[in-house]
Amino acid sequence: MSGFDRPGDAAGAETLEIMSAAPNYNRWQYDQIAPHLGRRILEIGSGIGNMSQLMADARPELLVCTDLDEFYRQRLRERFAGRDEVRVDSLALPDEAAAARFADARLDTVVALNVVEHIEDHVGTLRTMGSLVGPTGRVVVLVPALPALHGSLDEDLGHFRRYTPATLRQTYEAAGLRVDRLWWFNRVGVVGWWYNARVRRTRRIPLAQLKSFDALVPLLRLERWLPLPFGQSVIAVGAPRA
Repeated sequence: MSGFDRPGDAAGAETLEIMSAAPNYNRWQYDQIAPHLGRRILEIGSGIGNMSQLMADARPELLVCTDLDEFYRQRLRERFAGRDEVRVDSLALPDEAAAARFADARLDTVVALNVVEHIEDHVGTLRTMGSLVGPTGRVVVLVPALPALHGSLDEDLGHFRRYTPATLRQTYEAAGLRVDRLWWFNRVGVVGWWYNARVRRTRRIPLAQLKSFDALVPLLRLERWLPLPFGQSVIAVGAPRA
């Protein structure tokens, strides 16, 4: 068996497979960022394509799915076989040469969903993201929120940090980006993450719990009418400063 027959990160791979069983949640997450996506998109850390599929279904002119692991890149090639508008490539961040390598893609949006927290140099990572789109493009990031929630799940997934709106804004600004919009996402999820990661100290998201949570998503979408100052995630949309 070659190394490409299995992922390098077993915990991450198992979590991605678990999350594929939550279509309502994936759609809710996608709907949060969809208004901010352009027509020529690069996704960082596409994994098995849970979110990539939703982006591709919107029929962009171009969707570049990237991942460090050849195992995932092969899964993505199989998933999007025959889709000429979907391109699969490798990308490690930060990378000063990335802008030149992807210049032909004429990107207008770079997306990183639950990725930046895995990278120690998050300022350099966001700087690279900004270089890929230029001053007229958008940098869309979703990261786990609330440092107090950091626990067993974060440890197994290799999270360097969890964020607050303030620290995510600071990271954007340190990378030479402005923030155009910043908001909390998934307030109810705070309870589940705290219980599983801090109390039970579980190493994986419990599948049965996730399916029950996913069934409630149509109700949870109403959280937009309850703008409470917390959430399981923080989302930012910004662009390079002119």
